[in-house]
Amino acid sequence: MSDNPSPGPAPDILELAALLCSRVCHDLISPVGAIVNGLEVLDDNPKPDDREFALDLIRKSAKTASARLQFCRLAFGAAGSAGAQIDLGDAENMARGHIEDNKTKISWNLPRALMPKNKVKLLLNMMIIAQQTIPRGGVLTVDTVGEGEAIGFRVAAAGLNARMPQNIAELLRAGNSGSVDAHAVQPYYTRLLAQSCALNVVLAPEGDAMVVTASGS
Repeated sequence: MSDNPSPGPAPDILELAALLCSRVCHDLISPVGAIVNGLEVLDDNPKPDDREFALDLIRKSAKTASARLQFCRLAFGAAGSAGAQIDLGDAENMARGHIEDNKTKISWNLPRALMPKNKVKLLLNMMIIAQQTIPRGGVLTVDTVGEGEAIGFRVAAAGLNARMPQNIAELLRAGNSGSVDAHAVQPYYTRLLAQSCALNVVLAPEGDAMVVTASGS
């Protein structure tokens, strides 16, 4: 996708649902494909070393697929009935399972509390955006902004060669009419979540870090 999305109509409800489904499928293709590859190795009656390699691949890929499914269910799915609240502790566990690896770590500075589901969904989507600014890994620091019903979030991404994906910043901006495809739907959806929470979400550099902030200001 180009850095400057061409103008186009916003997706309707059906198209938005289809684009989000495409995004989820994209996240799951890699680990599920690895499981299939491991099973094919086992079907070929491999040597003991090859068999152990295949089983290890299946174990790791199944764990990855499960973590991504749980995260996507919370970040993109219904996650309970209308008006439901979600435990931030559960959100932290989902985020760590999906995002943390040997390159990327999370510093979670949020209290364990119940929050409206759309605010929790907003936070998880902000973390996805922040992660994209540090392709070589780093640390995501998660804090709250404001207080009471107007509470929002701040996710700072610090890492080697942190970059500012201009297309994402534009898609987050209220009133932006850039076209939305499967690659752009996640930041667009993040903007919709922020609007539903009466918050404004912004991606901007702060020193050497890239910061995603959702606040009422």
